[in-house]
Amino acid sequence: MATASSELDDSIADPTPVPALRRMRRMAGPVDTGVRDNLLLRATRYVAMVPLLYRIVAVVGALVAFFAEGGSSPVVVVVAVLCVALNVFGLRWLLRSAPFENGNAGRLLLLDVVFTLAAYLVVAAAVPESSFAAAMQVPDKELLGGIALLTLALGIGYGGGLMLLSIPLSMLAWQLNTGVFNVKQGFAALGTMLGVLLTATGALVLLGLGTRLALAYGIRHGRLAERARQHRALHDTVLQTLESIALPRGGDPEQQLAELRGVARAQALEVRQLLESAQREADEEAARPLGEKLTALAAEMAREGLRAQLVMAELDEDTLDEVRQLAIRDAAREAMRNTLKHAGTDQVVVRVAEERGGIAVVIRDHGTGFDESDRPAGFGISESITARLAEAGGSARVESSPGGGTRVTLWMPR
Repeated sequence: MATASSELDDSIADPTPVPALRRMRRMAGPVDTGVRDNLLLRATRYVAMVPLLYRIVAVVGALVAFFAEGGSSPVVVVVAVLCVALNVFGLRWLLRSAPFENGNAGRLLLLDVVFTLAAYLVVAAAVPESSFAAAMQVPDKELLGGIALLTLALGIGYGGGLMLLSIPLSMLAWQLNTGVFNVKQGFAALGTMLGVLLTATGALVLLGLGTRLALAYGIRHGRLAERARQHRALHDTVLQTLESIALPRGGDPEQQLAELRGVARAQALEVRQLLESAQREADEEAARPLGEKLTALAAEMAREGLRAQLVMAELDEDTLDEVRQLAIRDAAREAMRNTLKHAGTDQVVVRVAEERGGIAVVIRDHGTGFDESDRPAGFGISESITARLAEAGGSARVESSPGGGTRVTLWMPR
């Protein structure tokens, strides 16, 4: 009963009347509607190319048909050339790399509408009555494309407004050419224009829904990835240090206390830097090639008590992008810390070489090892190593046997 009540409350609270759309919204997850959608803006910019391309092809086709029926008006030719030129300019403007500006777009759309209306009347006044129907196909195509363009760029209200304006425009064009004010002629092409308006509206709705779903999908998975990254950061810093402190130690208690204080200070500094200087550290790290990253990692592990021998083949430093380099470095750090905690040895060999069209990093120790069938992978192996490499497009393999040490192979494609 409670479940039914909950579902009823959800249906009342959801303003989307269509069940399919409600399911799409729940599947997509929450979207912050207060943030301006640059992706939707770019998508609309490219969709607006469709009516421009249509007008170029349709105007040229109408001009050819006009000549085929014996028309020869130079005014029609000039209008057709200007139509094509204006639409080509519009395509170039949409494809430019400069950011979108409302003011410029509004002025260009206004110019387009004024030109379309003027071309309609000029052709009607310039051609003889015998070729009127064929000649008017040129500005007609421009007008149809204009309705679609306004609908996609500004909304159905603007496209519908131009469609309604075409009714008295057709009557006036008929009067200019024949001297007779024909009301019926004003509604002759209304069905075609209404079809264009509805088609453009449908395209705009589908564009909005598709972009919304894509954005929501990316936002949801981005949040999951960020949460996983934060969990790994806590695991690789605070949790590792706490576990290191908990390990049994021999020797003088005062010396142990001093060591613990030093570890705590170092860890507090690392966490503070992680919180306050993450972006700065990422920028600095980006300037280092993979070899230097791994060398710095070996020095870092030496301070924690693990002696790492780094054996590197000659690599092209441009083979891996920054995200993949960082994934390899962080996964290698986790593998080396596992050696320090569980292997019963303070020595490890790290080999880096090109392999299978990518870069392979092998971390090998000769410690106690473990039985892979009896020891399921914990968070460190599954998340800090395997998942981290997989997110960047690579793979990780952990091989171990009791008394035979452990071998961790990290591989990343170019």
